[in-house]
Amino acid sequence: MNAAIHHQQLQPGLAERYARIRAHSVALAAPLSEADCQAQSMPDASPVKWHLAHATWFFETFVLEAFEPGFRPHHPAYRVLFNSYYNGVGEQHPRPQRGLITRPSLAEVLAWRAEVDSRVLALLAQSSDAALAERVALGLQHEQLHQELLLTDLLHLFSCNPLAPAYRAAAASAPAPLAAAWVCFAGGLVDIGHEGEGDAFDNEKPRHRQFLAPYQIANRLVTQGEWAEFIADGGYGDARWWLAAGWDWVRAQRIGAPLYWRREGGAWWAFTLQGLQPIATDAPVLHLSFYEAEAYARWRGARQGQALRLPTEAEWEHAARSGRMQQTHGAAWQWTSSAYLPYPGFRPDAGLVGEYNGKFMVNQVVLRGSSSATPPGHSRTSYRNFFPADARWQFSGLRLAMHDDGAQPALGPHRG
Repeated sequence: MNAAIHHQQLQPGLAERYARIRAHSVALAAPLSEADCQAQSMPDASPVKWHLAHATWFFETFVLEAFEPGFRPHHPAYRVLFNSYYNGVGEQHPRPQRGLITRPSLAEVLAWRAEVDSRVLALLAQSSDAALAERVALGLQHEQLHQELLLTDLLHLFSCNPLAPAYRAAAASAPAPLAAAWVCFAGGLVDIGHEGEGDAFDNEKPRHRQFLAPYQIANRLVTQGEWAEFIADGGYGDARWWLAAGWDWVRAQRIGAPLYWRREGGAWWAFTLQGLQPIATDAPVLHLSFYEAEAYARWRGARQGQALRLPTEAEWEHAARSGRMQQTHGAAWQWTSSAYLPYPGFRPDAGLVGEYNGKFMVNQVVLRGSSSATPPGHSRTSYRNFFPADARWQFSGLRLAMHDDGAQPALGPHRG
């Protein structure tokens, strides 16, 4: 099929998708005050207003400037003010100072969003350019990523408030327990990476073959109740379970529980988007660093007499495609043991947008899956999230794995 004809047919659906995803960002901010949207709680987090502005900056810079005849920016200063890390575009406002950007106001940012939306939708109505459609689709993936970061950063901001404010109402009931079991895979040569249809970032390509030794992987995620056992057994105070860098981090930061956990009245509570809640014993544990996840695997393995570990990202993807794991998406981003590196034959996207993923392929660890904060339609099995080993304000958890040597495993991966 001719590419222009294909995208001409795709355009109405793309326009509807554009409007829906862009409206979702505004809806996420709707329950918040302007003060909520302005504050920045730490250098790694950004204000809600900045997320709304930066996602709009992406469409103005990479879509309108590239494809709109007679392009003129809404405000020339926004090119620097809301640039994140695209050196090819130019200067950036310092990341730790995003909370100091009191002007433009939230109302002005929302008005800018509306103007850019009308211009992008006009382009889509007038053009059947395949490159335009691809760039808009990339921008929508970028917008969805920032929708998740908006909630992630907001949770950190609200956690700093002694009032423990809730962003939304708590669930009516606690999650049901999932029975623990091992899922076995023979390994061999397997195909890893994006399959070619639908959305994908450049770091998910190219699809390639990889050898996996026989392995077993837990059918579900480690729970909050199981993590409480790790704490009660002195896991945070025992150097045996920690990588050297992790042990240094635990001691330097005085870490003794997952981020947002609090000990009150002899019980553990967790601060969530629903406010301060008792830990849910059967819910996945969240807000862990790679160091914590890796230490837990060693500790649980010692308890069970097995060499437990985190899965590699290839093991995770291979197992997830089988449909035999639970909680692959929508529960927690899951730490793997894999460094964030390029796939064989990786090529970043052409042009300035090529800075999006490739230049971060050092000192990062891959997470797989998606979380409860991931927006609808943004999850896929080949998705490669990545963070430094000490990051834990993301909705990050873990599942366990081990080499399959043919021995009969314990009944469940999480009970000693």
